Amino acid sequence: PAWLRRLCGQLLSERLMRPSGVQAVVRGIVEGTGAGGAGAEAAAVDWRKCDVVAKILASCPQQCLSLEDYYRLVCPQILDLLHIQDKLTARQFQRVATTTLLTMAKEHPQLAEKHLLQPLLAPLLRCSET
Repeated sequence: PAWLRRLCGQLLSERLMRPSGVQAVVRGIVEGTGAGGAGAEAAAVDWRKCDVVAKILASCPQQCLSLEDYYRLVCPQILDLLHIQDKLTARQFQRVATTTLLTMAKEHPQLAEKHLLQPLLAPLLRCSET
């Protein structure tokens, strides 16, 4: 029903914009993916889940006051997904992070550059300046 979809969307949006909310949402959706089978079908399901999560993360929720605020709150958390230590979890989280980064860069290039690409490339830029 529409009311349930709206409520779930609202709860998901609220969670995403809290500290560590992105990681909690990603973990909740992809938890256990890829652990079962190593076949092509399991890998395809893993990719599809990661793509769906990336689309969710790249979409600014209706409850957010501005796209800039959403990017400011969520992008550092997306970059944090690249630093997960557990190998199985890291692979999935990195897929989500890179797909989200690409989607955001296509949809809103200036905001993605400011909140994703500049922080990601800052160490490289510092090294090239010296």
